[in-house]
Amino acid sequence: MIKFSHENYFNFPYLHDENQEIAKAYEAVCTPDFFGYNKNLELQYRGRLRELKKFIPVKDGESDLLTAMKEIAKTGKGPEDQIPSAGCGIKWKYD
Repeated sequence: MIKFSHENYFNFPYLHDENQEIAKAYEAVCTPDFFGYNKNLELQYRGRLRELKKFIPVKDGESDLLTAMKEIAKTGKGPEDQIPSAGCGIKWKYD
């Protein structure tokens, strides 16, 4: 992942949640599951990246996530209408 992040110029932090502690704390349900916070660390967005059909974007333009994060940066609040993430269910590890 470190190599991939460098090759793709990630300019944001990411987390490898080896023991699934963080996923459980945030009640994640699928991958990917996106969470957007304001500067006070208040959850303002939990939703999809964008609308997809067979893994292909349905429309051009900004993703739902980018639009939401811009709104949060500008106003401190996320959009009222949010569509949940849809992806692969998390395979939970059990002790």
